[in-house]
Amino acid sequence: MARRILHLLSQRPAFTGSGVSLEAVVRLAAGAGWDQRVVVGVPHDDPHPQVGGLNAGHIQPLAFGTGELCFPLPGMSDVMPYASSRFADLDGEQLRTYRAAWKRHLSEVVRSFRPEVIHTRHIWLLSSLVKDIAPDTPVVNHCHATGLRQMSLCPHLAEEVKRGCARNDRFCVLHAGHAETLVQALGVAPGRVHVIGTGFRQDHFHARGRKPPGPGPNLAYAGKYSHAKGLPQLLDAVQHLAERQPDLVLNVAGDGAGPESEALRRRMADMSPRVVMHGQLSQRSLANLLRRCDVFVLPSFYEGLPLVLIEALACGCRLVCTDLPGLRQGLHAQFDRVLERVPLPRLIGPDVPKPSDLPGFVDALAESVDAALRKPPLGDPAHVMPHLLRPYTWEAVFSRLEQIWGELVESHRPRP
Repeated sequence: MARRILHLLSQRPAFTGSGVSLEAVVRLAAGAGWDQRVVVGVPHDDPHPQVGGLNAGHIQPLAFGTGELCFPLPGMSDVMPYASSRFADLDGEQLRTYRAAWKRHLSEVVRSFRPEVIHTRHIWLLSSLVKDIAPDTPVVNHCHATGLRQMSLCPHLAEEVKRGCARNDRFCVLHAGHAETLVQALGVAPGRVHVIGTGFRQDHFHARGRKPPGPGPNLAYAGKYSHAKGLPQLLDAVQHLAERQPDLVLNVAGDGAGPESEALRRRMADMSPRVVMHGQLSQRSLANLLRRCDVFVLPSFYEGLPLVLIEALACGCRLVCTDLPGLRQGLHAQFDRVLERVPLPRLIGPDVPKPSDLPGFVDALAESVDAALRKPPLGDPAHVMPHLLRPYTWEAVFSRLEQIWGELVESHRPRP
């Protein structure tokens, strides 16, 4: 009989790193014979999400923006690639409604499916109440770093999250430094925390058929239209570089909602054709774009271990990224052969740079991009440096993850 696992994600699948991770894990778990159900949050006008090729009847969405959940679906980042609420802005009644709706929804799914293990994503509110619904079912809590950031943005919710999530059985993190932070934040034993890393889809992200660059150098950025991602400073850096490289083009994949995103959208439109907005892309389309670019740039002020860097490298791009803790702790040292690190400005919040540091940061970012562009093409990383990519395939990540699931299922089965 197939083992039964229930996956939980409190936001839309496929639109963010945690959603991409969910998609990959569900797809591989299906191939490994697991019987699966998936619970996700969705906006009311997109009630039929697809996840990992599962039958639609195996996906149980909770809709926001209608009925008692009349507010937009809250996201784990303050700027999401779709219309969303910020947890920091939800009032007491909205938070009570949010908790109650998830408890009712989750209770029904648990009652009908009877999972042997639950895999929940993010150290946040939904994960904190799973043991209220299924106290005897083992729970794996996947930490993507954004929950830890939300604790600082929403201190009135932090203790609730810590107490609730600490009851979960195992925790999966991106790198060793991430594990140390989680142990301190939740007060859990280090033996309950497992470093599983992150992965990329080899069938999408590869350098085969890579097209030669256009008449000038092509840069790529993929992510939200957000100040926290460093997008305004990247646009500043591109303007500086254009004085030396008039054919330079920045390709932007992603989207955003709200005033901050709209202002960035207008600025990028004004910079056309130097900046090309491609919108929210599927993984296949993003890979096609990356194979047409020389350098991928991620100037973010806060990340866990950015999966998109590995995807871009697999497509043959050189990399430029802020010197994030996750890079130092989660990527092999040999990545320095292909990665230009930009020193972070001083931060006055989890992802808010000190304004006086930004001019120097823009200069350093422009210099790093210029340095990457002046280096020779990589060729196909899968052939030239396969050891760099091998640990970051989803197959490798899933193997580590499935071992945790299996151990929990066996340890909780009744003994004859």
